[in-house]
Amino acid sequence: MKENYIVSARKYRPSTFATVIGQNALTHTLKTAIASGKLAHAYLFCGPRGVGKTTCARIFAKAINCEHMGADGEPCNQCESCIAFNEQRSYNIVELDAASNNSVDDIRGITDQVRIPPQVGRYRVFIIDEVHMLSSQAFNAFLKTLEEPPEYAIFILATTEKQKIIPTILSRCQIYDFARITVPDIVAQLQYVANDRGVKAESAALNVIAQKADGAMRDALSIFDQVSASSEGNITYQSTIENLNVLDHDYYFRLDEAFLAGDVPSTLLIFKEIRDHGFDAQFFINGLAQHLRDLMMASSPRTASLLEMNDDVAQRYVLQAAKFTPQFYYKAMDLCNTCDLNYRDASNKQFLVELTLIKIVQLIAAPAQPAASAPAVKKIQPAATSQPATTAPASKAPEVKPAAQPKPQPAAPVQAAAPAQPAAPAQPSHAQPDEQPPHPAEAFMPKQTAQPTCRSANHAPRVMVNVHMDADNPSAPAAGNKAETHANNQSFTNEQLLDAWQAYIDQHPHEHLVINTMRTSKPNRLTDTQLEITVQNIGQVNFINNALPHILDFLRNKLANDAITIDIKLDESMPAPKILTERELIEDIKTRRPEFNDFLEDFKLTLT
Repeated sequence: MKENYIVSARKYRPSTFATVIGQNALTHTLKTAIASGKLAHAYLFCGPRGVGKTTCARIFAKAINCEHMGADGEPCNQCESCIAFNEQRSYNIVELDAASNNSVDDIRGITDQVRIPPQVGRYRVFIIDEVHMLSSQAFNAFLKTLEEPPEYAIFILATTEKQKIIPTILSRCQIYDFARITVPDIVAQLQYVANDRGVKAESAALNVIAQKADGAMRDALSIFDQVSASSEGNITYQSTIENLNVLDHDYYFRLDEAFLAGDVPSTLLIFKEIRDHGFDAQFFINGLAQHLRDLMMASSPRTASLLEMNDDVAQRYVLQAAKFTPQFYYKAMDLCNTCDLNYRDASNKQFLVELTLIKIVQLIAAPAQPAASAPAVKKIQPAATSQPATTAPASKAPEVKPAAQPKPQPAAPVQAAAPAQPAAPAQPSHAQPDEQPPHPAEAFMPKQTAQPTCRSANHAPRVMVNVHMDADNPSAPAAGNKAETHANNQSFTNEQLLDAWQAYIDQHPHEHLVINTMRTSKPNRLTDTQLEITVQNIGQVNFINNALPHILDFLRNKLANDAITIDIKLDESMPAPKILTERELIEDIKTRRPEFNDFLEDFKLTLT
C-alpha cells in the first residue's frame, strides 16, 4: 500500500526550538525562561505569516510539561507528555482560532475550561490564534481571566496585526516579535527538504522560491511542493520561473545595457517582449524598481550584504552596478515609484510605463546632448547682432561683460564653416585675462546665459552691453566692423514697435507667463533704439529676462534694426498685497459688489 503523502509544511514542521528557522534570539529567550522556571502567565507572539508563531507556542506548551526536559530547555520528545503532544491528543493544550470563533460565547468557553486543572503535567496552555479578530466585547470578557488566571494556566496569543489589539490586552502580556525569515535561511531549509525527499534542486531555483515566499517558511515549503511536482523531481531555475510566472532577471540586465547605450527603441522592444510573455505592466515596473534597488546596494561594499540572493547572482549585480552612477539610481527609482503611484489612475497604462522607460534612458543619454546641440542654440543668442558700445546712452555707465556672451560670428567667408564655431572659445590670445570659456551645459540653462539686461540686488535696472572685440586689438571695440555688425539700422515708429510687440505675443501663445507679462508691460522708448518696460514684480522680471534673447531677436528682425536693446524696470510703487481675514474679505466683497447685499437681503441670509 502506497504511503500517504504529507505536504512539506506539515511534515517538516519543527518539534523543538533548535529546529525553528530564523528565530534564534527569540527561541533562546524562551528556552532560558523555561529552564529557569520564570514563566509568565500570558504571552503575545506577533509577526508576519508563516514565521513560526503557532509552532513556537506548541513547542513551548510541550516543553513546560515535559517530564525529562533537558538543561537547555528543550523537550525530550520521548516521555508520555511529549508523545501525546506530538500525536495531538494532549488535554493540556487548547487551541482556538479567533478568526472564526470571535464572539463573547467563544471566550466564555475558554474561561470555563480554565477552571479545570491539568490531569497530567503541570500546566494547561491556551493558544488563541489570530487574536486580533476578537470583537471588542470578547476582548473585554477576556480581560479579567487574562489578568488573574490560575497558576497552572498559561495563555499564548498569536497575531499578524499587533496594532489591532487593545492596549489593555497588550499591557497584560509579554510581547515577542517574530522576524521575517531571511532568504539564505529559507534556501538552507529548502535544500535540506530537497535532500530528504530525494529531489535535485539548483541553488538559483531555491533562491527564486525563497524570494517568492517573502520571508514566510510555510509559503516557501508550499511553493517548493508545487515546483517539485511540476518538475518531476529535478527543480531547475528555468522550470521554476516558468512555473511561478517569475520575470527572469536577465530581462532587467538587458534593460541595463539599453539604458547605458541610450537606446530607446531596444528598451521599448524589451518591454514589449515582457508583455508578450503575459506579465502585467505594473508587476514589471515594480520589478524594475527592485532591480535598481539591488543594483544600488551592490554598488557599495558596505551595502552589498543587503542583497538577498545567492552568490552567483550577487556577483553579477556587483559587476553591473559599477557601470552606473549613484545619481542614476536615485532618479531612476524615483521615476519607477512615481509610475507605480500613477498606474491605477492612468487611462493608458502602457504609455505611462513606456514614458517612464524613456525618461530613465534619458538620465544617461542627456549629458551627451549639449555638445552636439550647442551650436544650434548659440545661433539664436543676440550676441551676433549686439549693439556696439557707441550706441549706449551717455547718461548710463554700461557694464561690459564679454565673458558671459558667446563669441561673435566672424566675417561672411569664415562664417560659412559652421563646424568651426565651437572652437572659438579656445583662443587664449584673444581672451580677456579674467575671461572663462562657457560651460557646454549653458546652452540648456536659460537663466545662466548672458542677458542684454538684468536687475541688481536693489531692483534698479542696469544695462549689460555686448561688445565685439577686434581680432587684432582685443582691448578695443571693433568699430571698423560696425557696418557688418549692424547691417540693419532702419528707423521705426512707436506704432511699428507696438505692432511688432503684439506680433510676438500672437506668435508665441504657448509661452503663457511671458506673453501675459508682455500684454501688461508695453515698451517705452528712451532713445531711438533703447527700450524700457516696467513690470510689477520680481517674478515678471525673471520671465522676461529668460525670454529676452528671443524677444530681441524677433524685434530686431521685425523692425530691421539690430541696435535695439531693452531695459527691465521694476515698478516699486506697486503696493504690497494685503492679507485679509475672512470677515475683511466679506466686507470687501460687499463694498465692491452692492448686488451681494441684495442677495443676502432677498434670501434673509446672515454671515457668521
